[in-house]
Amino acid sequence: MALWTKAQLLPNESVYFQQIKSIYGEHFPIEVRHYLAHFIEDKFWHEPLPTPDHPSYEAFIANVVDRFIQEIENKAESTNDAPEQFLIKLKLAEAAKMFRLRYSSNPTQLFHYIRQCLSTELKLVQSAGPIHPLPIPSNVSEILKLIDMVHNKTKALSHDINELEKAQVAFATQYNECTKVNAHLQQINKQAVDTVAQFISTKEYLESELNGQVANVIEIRVKIIEEFSIVIRITRQLQSLVIDEELTKWKREQQLAGNGFVFKNNVDEIQDWCESLADTLWANRMNIKEFERIRSKLALDSPSFADPVPGLDAEITELLSSLVTSTFIIDKQPPQVMKTHTRFTAGVRLLVGNKLNVYMSTPVVKVCIISETQANLLLKNEKSLPKTGDTAGEILNNNANMEIQGANKQLTVSFRNMQLKRIKRAEKKGTESVMDEKFSLLFKSQFAIGGGQMVYQVWTLSLPVVVIVHGNQEPHAWATVTWDNAFSESNRTPFQVPDKVPWSKVRETLSQKFKAATGRALSEDNLHFLADKLFRGNFMQSTTQAVSWGQFCKEPLPERTFTFWEWFYAIMKLTKEHLRGPWEDGAIMGFIKKGRAEELLQSCPVGTFLLRFSDSELGGITIAWISETREVLNLQPFTAKDFVMRSLADRIYDIHELITLYPDSAKEFYFEKYCTSLESTPSGRNGYVRPMLVTTVPKDGFNTPQHNSSFATPDLNRDTPSVASSGHSLHFL
Repeated sequence: MALWTKAQLLPNESVYFQQIKSIYGEHFPIEVRHYLAHFIEDKFWHEPLPTPDHPSYEAFIANVVDRFIQEIENKAESTNDAPEQFLIKLKLAEAAKMFRLRYSSNPTQLFHYIRQCLSTELKLVQSAGPIHPLPIPSNVSEILKLIDMVHNKTKALSHDINELEKAQVAFATQYNECTKVNAHLQQINKQAVDTVAQFISTKEYLESELNGQVANVIEIRVKIIEEFSIVIRITRQLQSLVIDEELTKWKREQQLAGNGFVFKNNVDEIQDWCESLADTLWANRMNIKEFERIRSKLALDSPSFADPVPGLDAEITELLSSLVTSTFIIDKQPPQVMKTHTRFTAGVRLLVGNKLNVYMSTPVVKVCIISETQANLLLKNEKSLPKTGDTAGEILNNNANMEIQGANKQLTVSFRNMQLKRIKRAEKKGTESVMDEKFSLLFKSQFAIGGGQMVYQVWTLSLPVVVIVHGNQEPHAWATVTWDNAFSESNRTPFQVPDKVPWSKVRETLSQKFKAATGRALSEDNLHFLADKLFRGNFMQSTTQAVSWGQFCKEPLPERTFTFWEWFYAIMKLTKEHLRGPWEDGAIMGFIKKGRAEELLQSCPVGTFLLRFSDSELGGITIAWISETREVLNLQPFTAKDFVMRSLADRIYDIHELITLYPDSAKEFYFEKYCTSLESTPSGRNGYVRPMLVTTVPKDGFNTPQHNSSFATPDLNRDTPSVASSGHSLHFL
């Protein structure tokens, strides 16, 4: 078991695991240790190191360190752009840059530092005592069992075929002896009776032995044919588990990752299984050919014999073809919302490319964009692969060669500079818009295996993409993509999705999406608020209540000019870009009605405030607080353009009336760490004093009604006017 695997099996709360975590930091980030665990242990730990006095010592270390940094860069480049993967991609890229800057001139320092970390890690793992591995999932356990079984049976088949050849050679030898005795007997049949009898006895013995050898040869042949049938049956079962279940599951999770699903991405493990399948199928294809070659040397079958071998050969060839065409996958999906004239990336991989030596012919992969109708016809086998002029648009830089990548032996290609130059759209009907229209990128290639014996034309489709030409189309486009990612089913007709889905599924999607973008999932209260808004105040607390596509992103909210999705998307974008820290800390209540916020604050001390997302302004957040007159005041909502000038924390500190975050936390506890200190702000240049905008609230002149009773219960339906903040006060630095 690998060292890092053992470390991960330690309980998270154990002192040993905590000490292992403390090994890694700025000089050797733990993300690098995790994502390059195999390379690090193989090259820095297990590979023999020349002695320091050896002439190649420094060159060896420099080479290992250089390859190590390249591997980090490759891993960062190949990490997909899903929101939950963004920080990993950034961490790895920064680590590679840091290693190059610090250690390019002294690779020996980094080499020995990493070895020291591994040595310390090993001691801690050993000190922790015996490691109890986590249980293997049932599917994985079954796959490993079948791989072992089919591997052993394939070896046994090879042995039996060798035994068949020996048996046939022995038969041929015996047959030649018998022929010689028969010929000699014919020559001496007029000689003494005793001599003839002796030869007849020898002949009968040899013929008896010959019949036994014939029976043995036939028995071995029958056994081999039966073993071929068993191997094919097991291989078919194994291939169904790997391709139809595990690879299909991987593709589905890859799609869900577009909505924020935590994607384990075990494609390397799946590749190992696929390579085992390729080895098995190719070995048995060779076994069948060898069996037929040996069998053809000795014709023992009657003319009426129904030979099963051609059928077995056809089954193996069909399984191999299915394996090759099914394992041509997109391991890095293109962006699902694609803007014309904007650079984008994608990557494909052939999971069995290394085992079948496909890379020897350097396959060319071409990319084009096709419409939903074209994708539908293609999957129904009603249309051949579209030619350049038949596509739904034009993509620049859309050809590249597949190559084996480094030590991992992956046959891949990365398209780093593609660009959609133009798009052809279908005619729209009714309320359809261009943001409802789905396309797909088609990746196609052709290559041969087995010295040209088998030629394959392979292709695969990307997840649906929506093409936009302007940034204001982005929210609706993401609604289309989010709905498709969440509610599409495997083996559907492209790109059909249900028009209605249960609220239970929608709430899961919204929470997943929000967490991926902002770092914290939605609470039950948040989700209840969203359900009430989505169902226009008619939410019935029923998980069977269905949400329609129209409610989700087509029909405006009551008394608003925008849809539910536009409102939700704007809040998610604002939180992601400007409010992530306070949101993750739980400082922003956010999803609460204005009247309910006033009700909560009425019973609180003066200066208590909460943060609420605006109902009336897209991407707005407001501050509600209880004033000295026991009036609940609502500040005019801040939007992204406000936070570009001054952060939320700074604005909260600007307003001295805000003292306690609801229900009873000092505002310093949540917001002080996000404030911008005056000392850290750059000074002005050229003799000018640099001003800084500060938020203030007018001391008087509020046009808000006063209540006779400061503890009166507020009317939840009333619309209390907002207080406009001012940004004219200046601090001079």
